Amino acid sequence: MKIKVASGDIVQLQADAVIVNLFEGVRKPGGTTAAVDSALGGAISRLIDEKEIRGKLREVTIIHTLGRIPPQRVAVVGLGKQRDFNKEKLRGVMGETCRALRRVGARKVASILHGSGAGGLHPETCAQAIAEGCLMGLYTFRQHQALSPGQRELRELQIIVREPREVTQARRGVSKGLVMAEAVALARDMGNQPANFMTPTLLAEEALKVAQQVSLGVEILEREKMQEMGMGGMLGVSQGSAQPPKFIILTHRGGDEGQPALGLVGKGITFDSGGISLKPSEGMWDMKGDMSGAAAVIAAMKAIAQLKVPINVAGIVPATENLPGGRALKPGDIIRIMNGKTVEISSTDAEGRLILADALSYARHQGLTPLVDLATLTGACHIALGDHYSGAFGNNQGFVTQVVEAGKEAGERHWPMPTDADYKEQNKSDVADIKNTGGRYGGAITAALFVGEFAGNTPWVHLDIAGTFRSDKDQGYVVKGATGVGVGTLINLALALSRKKKGVK
Repeated sequence: MKIKVASGDIVQLQADAVIVNLFEGVRKPGGTTAAVDSALGGAISRLIDEKEIRGKLREVTIIHTLGRIPPQRVAVVGLGKQRDFNKEKLRGVMGETCRALRRVGARKVASILHGSGAGGLHPETCAQAIAEGCLMGLYTFRQHQALSPGQRELRELQIIVREPREVTQARRGVSKGLVMAEAVALARDMGNQPANFMTPTLLAEEALKVAQQVSLGVEILEREKMQEMGMGGMLGVSQGSAQPPKFIILTHRGGDEGQPALGLVGKGITFDSGGISLKPSEGMWDMKGDMSGAAAVIAAMKAIAQLKVPINVAGIVPATENLPGGRALKPGDIIRIMNGKTVEISSTDAEGRLILADALSYARHQGLTPLVDLATLTGACHIALGDHYSGAFGNNQGFVTQVVEAGKEAGERHWPMPTDADYKEQNKSDVADIKNTGGRYGGAITAALFVGEFAGNTPWVHLDIAGTFRSDKDQGYVVKGATGVGVGTLINLALALSRKKKGVK
């Protein structure tokens, strides 16, 4: 889809539809909406008087112009209460509106720069949010479906600005928005793929393709190298599967030589049956998305390279399946992680933390700092926070705050969770240095603390995205299926660290 920026009069534009707006509670349209209303003989005002248009957030009213002006339709979108308006709400408005216009067959659409006047947002910010909301809201996954003859797609969006001086600002916003939205779409594509189309080998091939596209450094460690390095977590989890494990390393050299690199680690379980501790069959298909952390890291690394972020960044993805079999890891087994710590296996369904243990040990060995890991780690976090927040755990409060703020910038919500040492008692083992589950109570916390054992003193944040990696419905710019959560957080974190040049507070 093409997104263009131009100055001009939206009333005279040749388009299938134009998008104008109204804040909730406003009884008389202003600005460009007023100009469109006048050209339509007061049609918008009458609908406001009749309370058909109320300006409620993400409300979309489509008016057919019937030849009175060149655009065939006018979409009046609700921006909600003016005092609450921000770029996250604008993203949602554009996602909802663009889907509504696609449903009626619009192909070429134009929009004003919502929020740059009464909304108080900078033109660049508005344009970025419009581009992100439109592209993410229109996302579809149809790789395994035949295209129906009547299927239509929105092909072009023009953003019309009032002042010629705003064109350059808006184009900068669109350029960044395209990179961000395309990265989210890449993560969604990987998360939506069935496990037979996203094996560890195919995930590694996707990483190689991304590396070639944007000139990232790339290295794929095979099983033999993992054995040499003592990656008992990776080797143990993968031994029940016929698919070979892959340990993927992507590097972006944007900073000075010798400058420490930000380390991004993504859990890459391409299918999780639970292993010998088999999951219930109901809903097990959803476990194709257990590599959503890996998808977020690969996609974020692509965007970081495209944006030429001036710091060093490394993306690490431990990838394997977790399946039962004659050679599979068993409850009661003991394995040794790369850093030398031994782990008693209480449950083979607590496998993600085992491969993260090797990945974080590797990251520390390479001197990466600070560290962020993303993982669909625990159902306990989903129960605690529901579908709207990911859990944020860490060993450095300043860095946790930075990560949470980076998420807010992207519209991704992370809730800081406790990591008190008292919870570590639950992870103690009688026969090894640590066990891989701490029992039923505080399960998201004990899982995070297990992972944190392998981050050591390096500033580290763990994001548990078990409740947010997938959506059951379309809402705003989020669509049903994989959400691509974490991509925006990681990109914004890298940008924030590059601006500060001081790293963690």
